[in-house]
Amino acid sequence: MSELMLALEQIEKEKGISKEVIIDAIEKSLLDACKKDFGKSENVTVNMDRETGAIEVYAAKTVVETVEDPATEISLEKALMISSKYAVGDIVNVEITPKNFGRIAAQQARSVIVQTIKEEEKNAIFDHFYAKEKDVVTGVVQRYVGKNISVSLDDKMDALLMENEQVKTEHYRPTDRIKLYIVEVKKTTKGTKVIVSRTHPELVKRLFEKEVTEVADGTVEIKSISREAGSRSKIAVWSNDPNVDPVGACVGMNGNRVNNIVDDLKGEKIDIITWSEDPATFIENALSPSKVVSVQVDEEDKSARVVVPDYQLSLAIGKEGQNARLAARLTGYKIDIKSESQARDAYGYDDYDDYDENYDDDYDSYEEEEGYRADDDYNDGEYTEENEDA
Repeated sequence: MSELMLALEQIEKEKGISKEVIIDAIEKSLLDACKKDFGKSENVTVNMDRETGAIEVYAAKTVVETVEDPATEISLEKALMISSKYAVGDIVNVEITPKNFGRIAAQQARSVIVQTIKEEEKNAIFDHFYAKEKDVVTGVVQRYVGKNISVSLDDKMDALLMENEQVKTEHYRPTDRIKLYIVEVKKTTKGTKVIVSRTHPELVKRLFEKEVTEVADGTVEIKSISREAGSRSKIAVWSNDPNVDPVGACVGMNGNRVNNIVDDLKGEKIDIITWSEDPATFIENALSPSKVVSVQVDEEDKSARVVVPDYQLSLAIGKEGQNARLAARLTGYKIDIKSESQARDAYGYDDYDDYDENYDDDYDSYEEEEGYRADDDYNDGEYTEENEDA
C-alpha cells in the first residue's frame, strides 16, 4: 500500500487536493464496505496508517462476563488475553480485518480517489469564482451558441454570455478578450454556473476601481452610475480628500485612465461628473456637457425643473433624450427641462430665482407645457416635437 501513499502525495502536489481529505474519504468508503461483512458499522472503525498506507479494521467491544452479541461484546477471558488491565465494562478495540481486505481496499481506494478528485476540482472552481462574484474577469470568446456566446473564464471553465447580457452593438470573434462582470456564482447538479454580463452598470464601477488608484483605495468614491450599455454612461464621483480632484483622478493624465476603460467597453462614452449633496448642484452637474441657467428642486416629490439657454436645449436633452434620461437615473430625480424662452413664455419670469415660491402652484400646468421631462416612469424619456426640432 506504500505505492498508494506515493500516489496520494503526487495528487496533492499536482491537483492541490489535501492527502488527508482523500484518506478520510477512503476510510469512510471502506467502513461502508464493511457493512457487507458485519451487517452494521456503528462500533466499527477503519484506520489507514498515514505513513505506510496499511489499513486495519477494528470493532469496539464491551467486556462482559457472558457474551450475548459477539459483534459488540467480548468475554472477560479474551479481553485479559489482550491486556491484563481490562475489566468488565471496559471497551476493547479488537482487530477484525477481513481476509483479502487488501484487495477490497485497493479497489475502493481507486474508486474514491477518482471521485474525490472530481469533487475537489468542482469545489476549487466554485471557490475560485465565488471569490470573484460581483467583480470583473477577463473572458476569451470561444464560439457562438445560438445567440449566446461561450467564453472561457480564467482558463478554468466556460460560461455563456446570454443574449440579454450582451451589448447589442458589440460583435465578437473567437479568441477576442473581453471584460465581464460576474453577476452570480452558484452550484448546480452539473457543476459551477457563472452568470456574466457586459451590460451591468457595476461593470463600469469595477473597471474604474481597477484602473484608478484613488478609487481602489477609497480616496475617490463612485456615488452613483447610470448606463445605457454600448452607448453612454454617467458616473458621479466624490473625493474624501480636498487635495484630490475626483474627476481629474478618474480621467487621468491626457485622459489615459478613462480611455483605457472606454477601450474595455468598446468605445462606450463616459461622462464623469462631480457628485454633490446639494440636489440642485448635483442635477446641474449631471446634465453636463450642457450649461444650466437655473435648477429648482422639490425634494419631497424628488422632482426638478431646469432652465437652460435656448441654444443648449438640444444638448441638455441629448440624442433621443439620452442625456436627460441618464441624468435623471444618476440623480434619482424627475427632471423637467425648458429653454429660457420657453420658461419665459410659460411663466413670464425674467429672474429664474423667483421660481421657488411659485413651484408648487405651477407644477401641474408646467408638465402640460411644451418641454422635456426625463423620468423613467414617464414615457421612457420621450420629448415633444418642439424640442425635437430644437
